[in-house]
Amino acid sequence: GHCRLLCKPSALAQHLVRSLGRSAALRGGRWPWPRWPQLQMLWQLLQPPEPEPVVARELLQLPDAGLVALDWLVGPWGAAGGGGSVSSPVLLLIPNAAGKVTAGLLQLGLRALERGFIPVIFNRRGHNGCPLTTPRLQPFGDPGDLREAVTYLRCRHPSASLLAVSEGSGSGLLLAYLGESGSSSRLVAAACLSPIFRGRDWFEAGMPWLYEWPLLLHLKQGLSRYAGALAEVVDMDRLLGSRSLRELEETLFCRTRSRPTSWESYWERNEPLRDADEAAVPVLCLCSADDPVRGPPARSLPRELFRSSPFFFLLLSPLGGHCGFPRRATGRCWAHEAVLEYFRAMGEFLRTEERRKGLPRPR
Repeated sequence: GHCRLLCKPSALAQHLVRSLGRSAALRGGRWPWPRWPQLQMLWQLLQPPEPEPVVARELLQLPDAGLVALDWLVGPWGAAGGGGSVSSPVLLLIPNAAGKVTAGLLQLGLRALERGFIPVIFNRRGHNGCPLTTPRLQPFGDPGDLREAVTYLRCRHPSASLLAVSEGSGSGLLLAYLGESGSSSRLVAAACLSPIFRGRDWFEAGMPWLYEWPLLLHLKQGLSRYAGALAEVVDMDRLLGSRSLRELEETLFCRTRSRPTSWESYWERNEPLRDADEAAVPVLCLCSADDPVRGPPARSLPRELFRSSPFFFLLLSPLGGHCGFPRRATGRCWAHEAVLEYFRAMGEFLRTEERRKGLPRPR
């Protein structure tokens, strides 16, 4: 499919090249609008998942009494557990930064469920119907709440491999978590679909209105539900009157009543790749060169990171839009199949290394 894998040479890289090369996932076939990435993106965002998934919600209380929601995909059959066993790998799905659970993310969860994974969606404070019990939301690259969720999943499934995949701007949270946690992340592997690598540049450059305005309206609609509680810490009139994602982000996290800070200081603490050198978990990033949301590859892809770090792998496709990657023959996203193949190959590689070195599997 004319994809390229950019990474530092290693035994794991060679194994991934062989595994992905044999996989049919990258043979996406022809697409009727190859030069219209916006249509590819809308196709994936608007088409409903088939079949409609059944979700079981669990609320996790955090140390400051805040709440995040974990939505367990139990299949379209209504039976809790979805067929996974106690040792089945747990796949943590992270939506975009606006908290929008897209049809594409649900489709990925269903494909994973069919293959024996236990998929669960992480919803931030106040997102996707999760109650906001404290006047505090999660900043773009603050992994504190995600760390609590990962710790809980590890305790609930102590013998299972824990994997994570993020979509779009939600990758900023996953990348920040991997860098800040280092070898203590508790994850075996991770993947990012159309990630945003440079958060500040992304907010300042802006996006096509076709993507920005729906996300902005989605965020305002969710925030308006908690206007009374948030009025204690932010200017709600200014917040709901924001005309760009940058203005909303700056009002919500920088121009607070209690602890105002500068835009520069905010990004010093929230850039996704601020601690990328400390990451110790293999991460596959699937990107398309024509992504209209991330921006031109020359300024939005940190190629040097993939050349120098043994843990970062960039699978670059010439076409695919933003989280699109459509397959005309089946109506599915070929990137989903590539991610699941990547996780399978990672498990195979780790088992081979354990046998070769005679090491007991980490508990």
